[in-house]
Amino acid sequence: MKSLRIGSRGSALALWQANHIRERLFELHGVQAEIIRIQTSGDRMQNAPVAQIAAAINPAAGSPNGTKGIFIKELEEALLEGTVDLAVHSMKDVPTETPGGLAFPAIPVREDPRDCLISASGKLLKDLPAGARIGTSSLRRQAQLLHYRPDLLLADLRGNVDTRLRKVAAGEFDAIVLATAGVKRLGAAGRITEILRPEIMLPAVAQGALGIETRADDSETIDLILPLDDLKTHTCVTAERALLRELEGGCQVPVGASAWLDKGKLWLDACVFSPDGKEFVRQQTHGAANEPEATGKRLGKILIEAGADRILRLATRTTG
Repeated sequence: MKSLRIGSRGSALALWQANHIRERLFELHGVQAEIIRIQTSGDRMQNAPVAQIAAAINPAAGSPNGTKGIFIKELEEALLEGTVDLAVHSMKDVPTETPGGLAFPAIPVREDPRDCLISASGKLLKDLPAGARIGTSSLRRQAQLLHYRPDLLLADLRGNVDTRLRKVAAGEFDAIVLATAGVKRLGAAGRITEILRPEIMLPAVAQGALGIETRADDSETIDLILPLDDLKTHTCVTAERALLRELEGGCQVPVGASAWLDKGKLWLDACVFSPDGKEFVRQQTHGAANEPEATGKRLGKILIEAGADRILRLATRTTG
């Protein structure tokens, strides 16, 4: 059996994810794998706004969808060039369109998709004082925070998860908002003050899910990773990504979504916010569990009919 080369970003979280997949492949097949660290455009320009990074690397960056891919572009190039056999991504960083010649055969079991608050004082979101300084670089999080607490002061927060945790511990922020999955994966669950309910904040599309990407014609590698696929997670992520594709939303557009399976049906809840949190549309639908693409696309159309397209254009102008 061949040994594998796994492409990964170099952050602590990315390496945890790559090592997790390497360990699972060894448990399943006894296959050895080497992790190849690859620096992406998003990693090289951590302190620059996301839209600026995208404009530097992607001629389509002027569109809402153009800001996606800045954390995986170089990994996909390595796959296509054959220097790695598979790449492990956070699915929320993955554009809704996959380049020709590549595929995502496996999306493993999802970690908690919700966002969490890490507060320096230990206070819950509702109890933070007016004017509290909250760190997040996500427009989606900023918009929903301002909708819930317009009296908060939102400040830009960049860097890897461990860097962000250090910043709140150092008192640079009263609190920060992060993906619960990343905090848990880094063994920092004890730092979480509050996991934010979906009623307050819907997570990013595919948040908490990992994606394993391969060359579409590499049947040997695909056969090795297929047992890692979780049908429930794959179904929910597919619906959320179909919704995002319908909205043509990038990673810096205030779109939140959550899909779940219940009693044989696939449910999908989604929202689109203006950057200031004042305008929003939120809708929910359900469909057959074996039709996630159709369910996601349908909810996207429902949101557009309710005014999401106008709000998205406003968000694009604001961040452009």
